Amino acid sequence: MIDLRRVLDRWRRCDVTVRDLPFALLLAAVSLLPAMHGKGTQVGDLPVRPFDALAIAVVALESFPLIVRRRYPIVCVVLVSLGFAVDQFLAYHAFSGTALPIALISVGAHLEHHRRAVAILLSAAYVPLAVALDRLGSTEGLEGFAVFYLTLVLAWGIGTWLRSTRAAEAERRRHVAEATRAAERTRIARELHDVVTHHVTAMVVQAEAARYLTAAPERLDATLSAVTDTGRRAIADLRHLLDLLNPDHDRDVRSPSTGDLHTLVEQTRQAGQPVEFIQEGEPAETTGSAEFVAYRVVQESLTNALKYAHGARTVVLVRHGQKEITVEVSTDGPGSPAGSPGGSGRGLAGLRDRVHALGGEFAADHREDAFVVRASIPAGNPS
Repeated sequence: MIDLRRVLDRWRRCDVTVRDLPFALLLAAVSLLPAMHGKGTQVGDLPVRPFDALAIAVVALESFPLIVRRRYPIVCVVLVSLGFAVDQFLAYHAFSGTALPIALISVGAHLEHHRRAVAILLSAAYVPLAVALDRLGSTEGLEGFAVFYLTLVLAWGIGTWLRSTRAAEAERRRHVAEATRAAERTRIARELHDVVTHHVTAMVVQAEAARYLTAAPERLDATLSAVTDTGRRAIADLRHLLDLLNPDHDRDVRSPSTGDLHTLVEQTRQAGQPVEFIQEGEPAETTGSAEFVAYRVVQESLTNALKYAHGARTVVLVRHGQKEITVEVSTDGPGSPAGSPGGSGRGLAGLRDRVHALGGEFAADHREDAFVVRASIPAGNPS
């Protein structure tokens, strides 16, 4: 069987002259049918003249230029106009005369340059045509010629409208593409911030602590091992992130979720932060992106605790409800300044954007000598 979709796809890939050829051939063929003789456009109401060999040439001159109506619109409209003028002078009134408004629509829609000059020249050329037809005995009168001219102007206007509509659609698609690229860059920046900042902060804290352990070789060795492990996890997470950002990645690549929080908390404890972890309830069957965002909220909160309150007690509470996941991370007053590398401030802003994108609520402020990050994330949103 013929695959119609494949045929249509191949047809769309053909050159525009090839796609315009059938219409030109059809118009010429219909115009040469005996039943269609004298059934075309008439300007001047001159008596219809029977078809002869010259009429065939006139039909060809009016019809075949439509093949290049999109590739060379000026050539098309000039040839069609010439054929139309001869058609009216000789009073064949061929059906192919309908090619003139089609050519004008094509010029309005596809001509990129010198549009005003072409419109003026075509309008000027219409004047001698009307005068010549009037001298040949036309009964059209000034009003009739004016009405026909306005009809041609309308055809040009339709083409211009099509062109402006197409340009507006192209501009809209460009804006959508730019917005999509900007959103993708923002998403990549957030993911890199979340993944890199947490691990690098932990490594900095552990490395700073190692300076004070030179007199305790066993503890120093354990601290350096923790730095090494953190670095390896950072590399693994970066590879995982690159897989997710790759448009051709395997769809089975798993994103972090609340099920990975125990590992995250343990990593933070190894960096010297006392963390109490409380998890209540069971995850809903369908959570969509909620678990991933909840994980990022805890990760960024623990990163901030390492940066700005190293050594202070931190409590992580994750509560799974039927319709939402609630995350609350509270860190007591400032602890040791050993691990407080400067931050960009974009972490909390990124969390707020993530939570709000799912229709949730986010807050981060000081409460009773503790810094508290709280997020309510609706579960069941599409990922």
